[in-house]
Order: sequence, then C-alpha cells, then structure tokens
Amino acid sequence: MKYIKTVLGHLYFFVGMLLFVISMLIVFIPIWLVSFLNEPLRSKLLHTIFKVWMGVFMPIVGCPIIRRGKEHFKKGENYIVVINHNSLVDIPVSSPWIPGPNKTLAKAEMAKIPIFGVIYKAGSVLVNRKHEGSRRESFTKMQEMLDMGLHLCLYPEGTRNKTNMPLQQFFDGAFITAIKSQRPIIPGLIFNTGKILPHDKKLWARPMPIYFHFLEPIPTVGMSINDVGSLKQRVHKIMEDYYVSHLNNK
Repeated sequence: MKYIKTVLGHLYFFVGMLLFVISMLIVFIPIWLVSFLNEPLRSKLLHTIFKVWMGVFMPIVGCPIIRRGKEHFKKGENYIVVINHNSLVDIPVSSPWIPGPNKTLAKAEMAKIPIFGVIYKAGSVLVNRKHEGSRRESFTKMQEMLDMGLHLCLYPEGTRNKTNMPLQQFFDGAFITAIKSQRPIIPGLIFNTGKILPHDKKLWARPMPIYFHFLEPIPTVGMSINDVGSLKQRVHKIMEDYYVSHLNNK
C-alpha cells in the first residue's frame, strides 16, 4: 500500500506540473502585455488574470481554495496581509486569493527563471536579501504600492517552515512597513499546503482542499518604530494560536 501511495504521489506531481506549465503558457502573453502598464493598473489587471488562472487550475488538480474572513477587508482600505509559509503551493494560493490587487515581496533570483520569471516579476516587489541597498529599496517600493491603494502580501517567516513548530519566528520587515505606513495588518493562515507538497519528499504531491482564513485587522495607528518587537510578537501569537486551534477544525 505504501509503495502504491508513493507511485501515485509521484504521478500526481508530474501531471500537476505538466498542467501548470500548459496553463502558464496560456496566460503568459496577457501577463507579459500587462506587465508594461503602470501601477496600480498593472496590479489590478494582473490580480484578475491570476485569480482566473488559479481559479481554474487549482480545482482541476484537486486543490480547491476555501476562504474565510473576506469580510475583514473593507472597501477603500488597503492592508498588509501577513501569511504563514509551509510550501511552494502557498505562492499560487496567497496573492490571487487576497481580496483585491496586491504586491508580494519576492526573491530577485526567481525572476531569472525563463517564462515563469516574467510572471513572477510582474506581480512582485523584488529584493536581493544579500544586499543592503536592495533591501532598502524594497521598503521604498512597498510604501509606494501602499500609497497607490494596493495591499501587500508578505511572509514574515521569510522562508518555508520546515520545522515541527506551527510557525517559525518572524522577521521585522512586515511590521516595520506596517508601522511606518500606519496601515493595519491582516493575518492570513493557509492550511494543508504543507501536506500537498511536503518538504521532506522529492517530486511527490497529493490533492487536498486548501483553506485560507483571514483574521481581524490589527491597527498600527499611533505606533512608532519602538513598537515593532511587541507588534511582531502579538501577531505571531494570534496566528500561532489560531493555526493550532484550527488544524483539525477548519
């Protein structure tokens, strides 16, 4: 039985990747054309394309997205959405399913991948984390996106969680940005992506529903840079407590 499960998981992975590449080639031209437009129109059109793309692809591969808490996004307001990060599957789930156009902070090296890199770059603020100048520039660009009325989609853990802990420790960046911009933070919790594409298995995956829960906004008005640590700890606790309590009750 274990052998059959392993073989089926590998087969599912390769079929899923094939379908992803085919669907990516279909949407590449419209995304490439939209990438030449100025912000915020670019992000508004890209969000629609990404949502249609993933709205078709994810159910086809047996991973429908089920969202809760969309009502926390108020019309006319934009937010910094901080999301847990368990798997590469989080990327096609998070940005398209945030209610409204958004930008995500992304590793610059990923933009070098042929074809995919063009799509990746179009919807992201790129940063080279090894260079201080690039990190400073990314803060400026994120502030510009917020001033244009876009949401930010950020992963405060910095990288995929490969530990046994519900969440890794958070970095300061998302919370510095929130306080400097005085924008509220909306915690977002994604469930099951780590089970769909586990980090400890190579070229193996399985289909499961994905749950994406948005929690109540956390205001930052009146906070100063001295409050970064306490804000970070508060958000981490809220997200960790929610994640643990909803793992088996989504």
